[in-house]
Amino acid sequence: MAVKHGIERRCIAGEIGADKLLKRGGIAILRGSLAPEGCVIKLAGHEKKIHHGPARVFDREEDAMQAVTHGQIQPGDVVIIRYEGPRGGPGMREMLGVTGAIVGAGLSDSVALVTDGRFSGATHGFMIAHVAPEAYNGGPIAVVREGDPITVDANAGVLNIDIAPEELKRRLAGWRQPAPRYKTGVFAKYCALVSSASEGAITRV
Repeated sequence: MAVKHGIERRCIAGEIGADKLLKRGGIAILRGSLAPEGCVIKLAGHEKKIHHGPARVFDREEDAMQAVTHGQIQPGDVVIIRYEGPRGGPGMREMLGVTGAIVGAGLSDSVALVTDGRFSGATHGFMIAHVAPEAYNGGPIAVVREGDPITVDANAGVLNIDIAPEELKRRLAGWRQPAPRYKTGVFAKYCALVSSASEGAITRV
């Protein structure tokens, strides 16, 4: 400790030892049958690492928000919000509103949320975002059905849809890309040029 010009100065930084460091960071990358190109799970702010439950499927954030606020989401559910990726959104909208609603409903410790959209640093709960390939590009998230068993395991680094590989392949073969939400203007141009979230969602000319 030193005193200079009447101001007390203290050294508050000590030696950093193994006991002061977390074994892993605040985010992790998962891969699996639901996210072949990867996705991001936020681990900061909670201790949960594993979740297994039935899918509740929504094709846009607004529909998921309505389900949460009307009490239609139950503990153990896996909320799937798709067609919110770089091309499907378009623009990879932030899912902060619906994650906040899940927290407000007291479900943040018992529900997982999986989306091809994105989250921010303010997000709380067991949330997985940036799922790639996104639904609009025909990723497996596009063919998840209501009630499908989903497994999230941050320890093993996996995000899986627990159905037979043959069934997943059959569903993907029958999938058809929906019409874009914008057919003209800057959003239509962005949708045509943007890459996968796994490549940084950069635009290419």
